[in-house]
Amino acid sequence: MIRHLVLFKLNEGVQRDDPRVVEGVRAFQALGDQIDELRFWECAWNISDRPIAYDFAINSAVDDAAALGRYIEHPKHQAGVALWREFATWVIADYEI
Repeated sequence: MIRHLVLFKLNEGVQRDDPRVVEGVRAFQALGDQIDELRFWECAWNISDRPIAYDFAINSAVDDAAALGRYIEHPKHQAGVALWREFATWVIADYEI
């Protein structure tokens, strides 16, 4: 199994209540029910206010590298990524569990 973690940092001046952000969060929240490859899915706002903290996180799992590839290329995932690209940057870690 592969754990897929993503941490998002909102761009300077972008707030959580920005309509683009609200739409992006909604899109990612729905992915757990829309992509069969996902074995585990959760996403939420970070509650830490430390200066080095990121703003939003995705914690998910898929069966293997092939499933991860299908998830990454899935049209619903790509649509969500396109939304987030407008107002945030992110870092990713994928590791075997």
